[in-house]
Amino acid sequence: MKSTRNIVSVVMVCFVCFGITGLKAAFGQETQGLEPLPLKEYRIERILSDDARECIDCHARESKGIVADWAGSRHAHANVNCLDCHGGSQADADISKSHLEYDQTLISAIVSPRDCSRCHPAEAAQYDKSKHAHTMEIIWKIDPWLNDGLNNDIERATGCYHCHGSVVKIENGEFDDITWPNVGVGRVNPDGSRGSCSSCHTRHRFSLVEARKPEVCGQCHLGPDHPQVEIYNESKHGAIYHAEGDTWNWDAAPGTWSAGVDYRTPTCSVCHMSGINGLTTTHDVTERLAWETQAPLTIRPNEFKAFPASGDWKKEREKMEKVCLACHSQTWVTGHFTKFDDAVINYNENYYLPLKKQIDELYEKNLLSKEKNLDEKLEIEMYELWHHEGRRARFGAAMMAPDYAWWHGFYELKKRCMDMEAEIEHVLQTGKPVKVFQVKGSGGDTIKPDYLDK
Repeated sequence: MKSTRNIVSVVMVCFVCFGITGLKAAFGQETQGLEPLPLKEYRIERILSDDARECIDCHARESKGIVADWAGSRHAHANVNCLDCHGGSQADADISKSHLEYDQTLISAIVSPRDCSRCHPAEAAQYDKSKHAHTMEIIWKIDPWLNDGLNNDIERATGCYHCHGSVVKIENGEFDDITWPNVGVGRVNPDGSRGSCSSCHTRHRFSLVEARKPEVCGQCHLGPDHPQVEIYNESKHGAIYHAEGDTWNWDAAPGTWSAGVDYRTPTCSVCHMSGINGLTTTHDVTERLAWETQAPLTIRPNEFKAFPASGDWKKEREKMEKVCLACHSQTWVTGHFTKFDDAVINYNENYYLPLKKQIDELYEKNLLSKEKNLDEKLEIEMYELWHHEGRRARFGAAMMAPDYAWWHGFYELKKRCMDMEAEIEHVLQTGKPVKVFQVKGSGGDTIKPDYLDK
């Protein structure tokens, strides 16, 4: 690929004044007889190559939306062009064959985190450590839908992989339609990198403003099992954001976006990613967490076997408290996290562990089949206990959404436990094994991908 010159256009004007006379002259005093101050100009210019301009001209006719997005981006303002991101080499597995029919310039269809790291190395390195980047690895280690083949390829492609990411496959230079296009956060790219920066900074605007707003997280973090965006909307933070967020300063430079100056209440990115109150900006959303609240039994992040965190949960809690302390008193912050911790213990000890013990008894008595998970009604009930109501109760407590903590959370847990205990008692009394269903839409591939840690 033909490279373009570095992107900079700088003009500096420097007035150098020496001595008292010069200083007075600079302020308009005793200027008679002084020589004009020297002008120093530094200029580095960058122009587009012929190939880069050809890309823009062609796509302006063929795909106007792409060019319009790019033209409004920071990239365009700095003359970062199509070839800077999409330019490829013979070694790239994803060179577009169809593009070669129109132009012999080698174009790589996928812009991976490795490509982005050429200009954004810190962000790419942080992201690579996160649960987002490794989410495909995580679900293949723990998810029964995949491991037991209880959903099929199209259900995975339109559901699971849309958010978690696909393992992009290319055969004979052609993309596999089931795995591409895909912008899931844990997408496994042909160059070996994981993730898609455009999950949050969507093509081709790559907007910092967009990534700071809760709607971008709500693309995936919603619904019955992890309704973080709905929980945020119910919280005081969300109410204030929706009332006056359109007046906030969303495009402040990274590391300078400040509570009380640019915005009044935090969004998802403020709490989990932004530089605030002495904390540095991070693209590792695994940080600042003291609990693994999405797991069946709430544990510390370093105890999560599928992807154990490397940090100390106490230090991560201190980071999250610093976020809160940017707007709240220490008394307020301590009270909030005390209630959250108590809610976690309440879920673990009063709901999950007692029901898990009763379900395990059925397995021991061969009244539940161990062959596959989620093909018996009680297994589904147990799954939804932690995956639906249990998560909502914990997330609601963490993010101050009382309706989700209670009515969608602990209240629903109580009902679920009553129904399950009645069914378990019936099975134990009759001694008749629970019915095993032939799950509709099953048959997905159960072969674990070779990128998983052995």
